[in-house]
Amino acid sequence: MSDIPQPVALPHALQTGWPDVRAVALLPGSLPMGGVVPDTPVHAFAHTPDLLRLDTRAALNPQRRDIDLDGLLAFEISDVISPAEADALVAASEHMGFRPEAPGIATPPGMRMNKSVHWLADAALLGPVMDRIAHLLPPRIDGRALFPQFSHRLNMYRYDDNDVFNRHTDGDWPGYSLDPQRRTMLEWRGLRSALTMVLYLNGPQDGVQGGQTRLFTRQGRAVDVTPAKGSALFFRHGFGPASVVHEGCRVSGPVPKYVARINVMYQEESA
Repeated sequence: MSDIPQPVALPHALQTGWPDVRAVALLPGSLPMGGVVPDTPVHAFAHTPDLLRLDTRAALNPQRRDIDLDGLLAFEISDVISPAEADALVAASEHMGFRPEAPGIATPPGMRMNKSVHWLADAALLGPVMDRIAHLLPPRIDGRALFPQFSHRLNMYRYDDNDVFNRHTDGDWPGYSLDPQRRTMLEWRGLRSALTMVLYLNGPQDGVQGGQTRLFTRQGRAVDVTPAKGSALFFRHGFGPASVVHEGCRVSGPVPKYVARINVMYQEESA
């Protein structure tokens, strides 16, 4: 019996019929135990798959729950996407192909011990998600106004048996989107992210063992957040003292954990 981790089993309808996939950027890709793979692709579909055209009016009721981190900003929002939408994101990412290296991500050896694929979504997928939860997001952070779109770049991670993302803080990022021909990744100007959104695509109800997101207060107290399919965890990021130190706890067993990191963008008043 093979000990190679296997991706989660998906319905046949989610494994076929995807549009062509193309590389829209090639970036150095860091490996879990050190080293760099040049020309690691960031992907996009040639056109928007029907399964990734979401409905703003989906029968969901997002609710926010703030997390006490002794003054640091963190909260959960439930019912961000439906289980079927979560399954479609997993299937799309598996179709593109997870790999050890992560494009444009620099982590020291032994920190990011999981698999990665980065790809560019579009407004058909992320616009409805923003519409569902914008009223629950901080309208301003440090005087900067919430931008009405998420960055379209999805940093997808799969945690197989024994995978972990050890203690770290997330950097802030520019926003990204596709050019009109869907062939090039464009960088947004005048914007910078301020919040990490960890969108959980499965959890214990799907057989995931472990995999909590562990958040730390300034005093080092740990608060564990259990993945819940379709919910999202938000916390402050960047390189200042307000950034939340966290880790992705170890996953065990045959069912991988899937998450998407999405960046929440903020703009200067004059932008």
